[in-house]
Amino acid sequence: MKKMNRSICCIGAGYIGGPTMAAIADHNHDRKVVVVDINKKRIDAWNSDRMPIFEPGLDEVVKRRRGKNLFFSTDIDKAIRDCDIIFVGVNTPTKTFGRGAGCASDLQFWEATARNIVKVANRDKIVVEKSTLPVRTAEAMEHILSRHPKYHFEVLSNPEFLAEGSAIADLENPDRVLIGGHQTPRGKAAIKALAEVYASWVPKERILTTNLWSSELSKLAANAMLAQRISSVNSLSALCEATEADIDQVAKAIGMDSRIGPKFLKTGPGFGGSCFKKDILNLVYICESYGLAEVAEYWRQVVAINDYQQERLAGNILRTMFNTLANKKLAVFGFAFKANTSDTRESPAIAITKLLAAEKAQITITDPKALGHVAEDLGGLAAGVKTTADPYEAARDADAIILLTEWEQFKGLDYEKLYKGMRKPAFLFDGRNMLDHAKLRRIGFEVKGVGK
Repeated sequence: MKKMNRSICCIGAGYIGGPTMAAIADHNHDRKVVVVDINKKRIDAWNSDRMPIFEPGLDEVVKRRRGKNLFFSTDIDKAIRDCDIIFVGVNTPTKTFGRGAGCASDLQFWEATARNIVKVANRDKIVVEKSTLPVRTAEAMEHILSRHPKYHFEVLSNPEFLAEGSAIADLENPDRVLIGGHQTPRGKAAIKALAEVYASWVPKERILTTNLWSSELSKLAANAMLAQRISSVNSLSALCEATEADIDQVAKAIGMDSRIGPKFLKTGPGFGGSCFKKDILNLVYICESYGLAEVAEYWRQVVAINDYQQERLAGNILRTMFNTLANKKLAVFGFAFKANTSDTRESPAIAITKLLAAEKAQITITDPKALGHVAEDLGGLAAGVKTTADPYEAARDADAIILLTEWEQFKGLDYEKLYKGMRKPAFLFDGRNMLDHAKLRRIGFEVKGVGK
């Protein structure tokens, strides 16, 4: 490969492309970094004072480098021609049609991107898979890219391991940066070139290199293992409620075992976000494709427990409130799938709100960042659901508060004021076990946690 011009582009300006490229630009002032997308509205937002996604610290990083060595554009073809390293961060949602519907990844956007690279490229390129993709997808990408009669495209896998709500912190201090490529002279040269991008701020011992297929599978495996821990502790929360054990005490005891550790042992309404469910179902489909039915069923059960947890919490609300929610006002605190993000993809709050609405409850949702997604996420039910940024307004004359997202702001609310404005008996369902239940009971709330 000829000497590189050190320029980088990323195709896809979403949760992966925006923060990742901002961090790369912030630590590589001598590299031009261009983020491109066909969605003009999204690009306009990246070029404005209001970012299209919320992440703590993201505004500062983008504004620090935008217009200097970080650029956002809809001119995809120009960005491809001008750079030597192309990150592909396009959406790979779960298929909703045909074979593998509900499990397999929909790769139509990814394939269209690969074909466009072949069409407009003007020299050799390094193409980096950044989207979460099924293992051995790079083989298909290579097949498309190898059709070019003149130029060579070396494909690398560089999966992201960002947690929404802490993406910038994760980028600044990653557990590891994983780069997978072929163990050929060209493949090793490409791996070295990409490693140099990250080595400007990531310690070399944290930059892990593997073969292409191990890198692709590692992303799915990591998310599956994390989701498995959440489903495991949530399944135990149901047993705790049946036996009068306390899930927080059980989780603490388990987490103190050095072989297990305390992370991802916090019970709640289930996991959400763009990755966990999609990646597990993708893993299920891959296992089934290789005839590993028992392995596929094992991982499918992780998703089943997650769905069960949401149905169980809604059922507990119904039973506690005298088996009827008709015409009762419920204040849902939190709609994002987790705190410190505006993302609502696969948020437990969506499923739980729908289950409560089916009981003819009157629902008002409050959330610091995610209210703009309510109408789209609830579809036809949204017409009967109110939203407000003010928690006190949401709880006024309500029969119950249902806390579903662990926003720190919800801890600091005046719960005596909330209680006084509610109908009595006033119920509070703490789906995250983040509030002081004893204090709330002294105020007068009838409090229900999870696994208690």
